[in-house]
Amino acid sequence: MGSPKKVINELLVEVFNHILSIEGQTLKERGIKLSMNEVHVLEAIEKTEDPTMTNIANRLRVTVGTLTTSMSRLVEKGYALRHREEEDKRKVMISLSTKAEEVLRIHHEFHEEMLDAVFADMHLEEDEVLMQSLENLSEYFKNKY
Repeated sequence: MGSPKKVINELLVEVFNHILSIEGQTLKERGIKLSMNEVHVLEAIEKTEDPTMTNIANRLRVTVGTLTTSMSRLVEKGYALRHREEEDKRKVMISLSTKAEEVLRIHHEFHEEMLDAVFADMHLEEDEVLMQSLENLSEYFKNKY
């Protein structure tokens, strides 16, 4: 076994890649024809309290220009709606279509099924040290990035 730093790096990368791959495949099997990036943009729209282009871009940690490219595709495909505020025409608001809400329902179901399986197989809720370590890891990434 390698150094703890090397092992943790390999595990984080491997778990992240497996989740993205499995999630992408699951969504395709359920008839969703969007990239994982597009699904995560929809999720960011859903979770952003004041869903302006700037706020969504900040949540995703991308530039407004990068988000504009994704948003154009999502609007064209009928998953998102873009409109300007009446009071301030510079402010672009984003909303989800019914079509997007269905994708997000399936996306959330995938995460629930994945977590149910992990908890059933590994009994994670019983491992307080692991749970605290994962919380610490999450906090580190939130604060650092």
